[in-house]
Amino acid sequence: MRLNKLFFSFFFLSLACKSNGQVIDNTSSFKNSEGNNYVRIQYDNDYFTKMDEYYTQGTSFEYAAPALKNFILSKLLFKPKNTDVIYGLRFDTYGYTPTSIDSNKILYGDRPYSANISLGTFATAVDTVKQQTIASTFIIGFMGQADGGGFLQKEEHILTGNDLPQGWQYQVKNDVILDYQVNYEKKLYAYQNLFLLNSTSVLRVGTHNDKVSSGFNFMIGNFNDRYRSVATTKTDHKRIQYYLYAQALGSVIGYDASLEGGLFNRTSPYTISPSDISRFTFQADAGIVVSYKKIYLEYSQAYLTREFTTGFYHRWGGVRIGLTL
Repeated sequence: MRLNKLFFSFFFLSLACKSNGQVIDNTSSFKNSEGNNYVRIQYDNDYFTKMDEYYTQGTSFEYAAPALKNFILSKLLFKPKNTDVIYGLRFDTYGYTPTSIDSNKILYGDRPYSANISLGTFATAVDTVKQQTIASTFIIGFMGQADGGGFLQKEEHILTGNDLPQGWQYQVKNDVILDYQVNYEKKLYAYQNLFLLNSTSVLRVGTHNDKVSSGFNFMIGNFNDRYRSVATTKTDHKRIQYYLYAQALGSVIGYDASLEGGLFNRTSPYTISPSDISRFTFQADAGIVVSYKKIYLEYSQAYLTREFTTGFYHRWGGVRIGLTL
């Protein structure tokens, strides 16, 4: 993959706004933007780790504002009493390919082509007394050829002069995405605002992805209190923040439509058999964040163990830019 491929991938995916099980995380403490009114965009690509397979690229556009409390889908979200709540919307896109895009035949035992589009509405509730956060997300969208993932990747490769992908006609077929996700995070230990250790858990159920995850994350550097009220005055905020973070999550997988095909449409030409799905996976994430006044910048990398018995581990990287409004 060439460097200009990265630019055009970002351009096309931002226009298309396509999603799978929520690979891009926006609720963890180490992802905090200042306040409850901001915009952020993240771009993932395995180009950052010199790979070109499996989870190959993804984009997320996120907007948070108090007025979204009145958005109709926000009524479906879980909001505990006596908490400060941040409301937001997100458009996500993820694309998946096998280990080779040069074959015009189905690569049995490899990952299916898959692409998706979704809109998510989320609420992140911060409990300043119990020092915990509970975030809920409702996701609606669709997967399959209707979202144009194959067309966009081909156009991108034409523009960048790379070989054209040959196997998108065998991608997972059209189906609906209706998922609900709850993230829970609890402070375990903190030293001033220089080190923070949390436990974290995720539950996701729906038509596209069913899984339970649990693990730990930490931050080390110079940052604001992650469990303070969003109404805290500006004088209590550090103008500049910089820190490293890392997270380890083990997941039990119930269903993954990007591998097994849609729940309702069973006509996909190729999917991974349920008996070949790895029901336990481990993911490690690490990154660096620099935030100055209203600007948020992040670079991250992720590692994921094999998702099916004939698969391999996978790595990818991501960049995120945010602006507090």
